[in-house]
Amino acid sequence: MNEVLENILTRRSVRSFKSEQIKDDELNLILKAGTHAPSAMNKQCWQFTVIQNKSKIEVLAKVIREALGRDESYNFYAPPTLILLSNEKDNPNGLADCACALENIFLMANSLNIGSCWINQLKAICDEAATREILTSLDIPENHIVWGMAAIGYPNATPKPHSIKNGTIKFIK
Repeated sequence: MNEVLENILTRRSVRSFKSEQIKDDELNLILKAGTHAPSAMNKQCWQFTVIQNKSKIEVLAKVIREALGRDESYNFYAPPTLILLSNEKDNPNGLADCACALENIFLMANSLNIGSCWINQLKAICDEAATREILTSLDIPENHIVWGMAAIGYPNATPKPHSIKNGTIKFIK
């Protein structure tokens, strides 16, 4: 089978990670894949913020947990690495640009046997005072929205394949 298609077909969201930090060379490959994603008019006005500090990840999870009324277990699945993708608020393509980069991140991680999961709670609460304070402390520009995050790390288990919903493809000839 084509190796690109095999990577796409075997990628799954991982929600249980080992505490071991991913290797720097693997992280660099993952980030390289992300930064080579397409962006509208090739503006590349995104920012990739990589957090590998457990206490900073926990503080960010706490702020989101409190803003959204989540229970105490909310912690992004406790990944050793969290990548926040942000883009300018006034960029009408910011979400699409970040989504393309995240997919490249997920596929590269999978090719390295590293698990990943899209975390999507920040976009609507970036400008709430407590959230903005922590984002500013992480050097995320004031004019940016965090469109998505990638929780990444070595998986505790291999997720099971899932079925694909029928009827999602329509041919018009």
